[in-house]
Amino acid sequence: MSVSRIGLISDTHNLVRPEALQWLAGCDAIIHAGDICAPHVLDALAQIAPVTAVRGNNDFGEWAAHLPVSTTLEVQRVKIHVVHDIADLQFDALADGVCVVVTGHSHKPQVEERDGVLFVNPGSAGPRRFKLPISAGMLTIEDDRAEAALHTLVA
Repeated sequence: MSVSRIGLISDTHNLVRPEALQWLAGCDAIIHAGDICAPHVLDALAQIAPVTAVRGNNDFGEWAAHLPVSTTLEVQRVKIHVVHDIADLQFDALADGVCVVVTGHSHKPQVEERDGVLFVNPGSAGPRRFKLPISAGMLTIEDDRAEAALHTLVA
């Protein structure tokens, strides 16, 4: 079975950082977990790989109307659920067969396994908020297994 690399990005808030584009280069797909704030962000990401995106609490207007609040996709039989704010998770991920939940909103990068489900927040790749890092993530899927790595884009 092949290896799939899924770039994870969130909370760009209208900013496309060259460091983010460099980190995501070569991935097979990109997930944006919301707070995109402008369509040019998705256009830039789509130059790298196909993009799955959800709407964040700062995504308004006609350009964002087509974005779902949450979505589920499957990569190599690994079910991935994406929602901007984990507080909006409407179901028991494990019971629904979801292996990975990707969120944003808090700007705090985190990878945590709970009850057999991998929860990943890539943090924020947008403007710095407080003293939180500028970051993104990568989900590597191989043989029905998913592993997540976080990467600091700007120290």
